[in-house]
Amino acid sequence: MKKIIAFAGSNSKKSINKKLVLFATSLLNDVSVTVLDLNDFNLPLYGVDNENEHKIPSDAHKFLNLIKESDGIVLSLAEHNGAYTVAFKNLFDWLSRIESKLFFNKPMLLMATSPGARGGASVLDIAKNRFPYHNANIVETFSLPFFANHFNEGKITNTDFLEQLNKSINKFTKSL
Repeated sequence: MKKIIAFAGSNSKKSINKKLVLFATSLLNDVSVTVLDLNDFNLPLYGVDNENEHKIPSDAHKFLNLIKESDGIVLSLAEHNGAYTVAFKNLFDWLSRIESKLFFNKPMLLMATSPGARGGASVLDIAKNRFPYHNANIVETFSLPFFANHFNEGKITNTDFLEQLNKSINKFTKSL
């Protein structure tokens, strides 16, 4: 059985991107899914001085090993001021210090949602341009705008967006 890791690029306990990840992974069939929470990984703020003085934290190695051991990645990025959250960028920085090609060509479903009309489009664009340099195999992307209007009781309620997500899930699953 294929192993998928899934996580939101947010450390918010009420993350709408984590809610989207949980729903999206509930649509996957015949795979084993491990949902990760950035709060479970103790990573100090990355800096060269910190790395030189304290070395790379064991939780960064642990997270990277989870990527290595997986067959695919489902990631939903939260957007702060048009870019990655600090929590995700910090993880990304630590992981890239261990292994620059940190995504290991694993098939990735890259998503974002936001309260606004663009649905995290800016952070998705950043990731789509940056991640391939780190050996990301982005199979499909999905954006859900106006989260509160289209997501209720743990699922997407808008049929058009649900159909788009199902198509993205199918394409991702075929790539595993």
